[in-house]
Amino acid sequence: MIGFIVRRLLQLLPVLLIASTGIWAMIYAVPGTPIGTIVGENATPEQIQAAIVRLGLDQPMLVQYWTWLRSALVGDFGLSIQNREPVFDLIAQRVPATIQLGLSATLIGLLLGVPVAVISALKPGSWLDRMLSGWSALALGVPTFWLGILLILLFAVNLRWLPSASQYVSIFDSPWQALRHILLPALTLGVYVSGIFARFLRASLLGELRADYVRTARSKGLPERDVIGRHVMRNALLPFVTIVGLMMATFIGGTVVTEAVFTYPGLGRLLIQAISTRDYPLIQGCILFILVVFVLINLAVDVLYAYIDPRIDYG
Repeated sequence: MIGFIVRRLLQLLPVLLIASTGIWAMIYAVPGTPIGTIVGENATPEQIQAAIVRLGLDQPMLVQYWTWLRSALVGDFGLSIQNREPVFDLIAQRVPATIQLGLSATLIGLLLGVPVAVISALKPGSWLDRMLSGWSALALGVPTFWLGILLILLFAVNLRWLPSASQYVSIFDSPWQALRHILLPALTLGVYVSGIFARFLRASLLGELRADYVRTARSKGLPERDVIGRHVMRNALLPFVTIVGLMMATFIGGTVVTEAVFTYPGLGRLLIQAISTRDYPLIQGCILFILVVFVLINLAVDVLYAYIDPRIDYG
């Protein structure tokens, strides 16, 4: 297992190198520069040229890329063009808020989606199955921004139970305030992702329930609870864990629309602000962080496979 983890971590290096090259090329393919935003509309040609030289934008593109890559290898992503603060510090300030939102939304999605999937799979074709399948389809079809606005109107405007603008409050500092601020955005994302979880887990459970080992276990008189809980569910979790990991990585990578609706100070909102101001170092730092999150969560899912199914050997 340790050897597998080390190999996967080593594979991360060329992935990051290729990804950083692609990110750099895409950013420079977009017309325009951040200079106009920095110096203002009434800047003189001398001021514009001074800003270009100060930011190193007068250097050839390959030289700029090599300078940035050499610094990034030691954890230095440069300074934000707009904020004049280290990019690493700006990302680090938003990561706790994004992680808290991502974990909360994933937990809500599991609490809503898993029971729906299990009940639907155990009673396929029934009116209950059709009703729950319709609910999961509705959860997938409702736009998150529209659901978020409805939740704000209900719980913040009409009932005045929760704030309409969500702030980041660490759950370790004030659990009650953290819950009040995280509940609406997490519920918005959780309802949507619960539809995805329910669809995938239901399909996986139906496939396992038709397997020969289920008929054998039932014919031997094994209680239905043990058949489902100890055998069917465990085998059905293998493809389902992949979906959970991907959705969690997506949430931690930043949920732009939901964060914009609730003005939540997460990584997705930071990335959008960086794109709108053409803050190249901040854009590159955010995208590389998101890429690392995806790779590490995929690695964690692969490791989890071995514990779910002992037949998997990574040696």
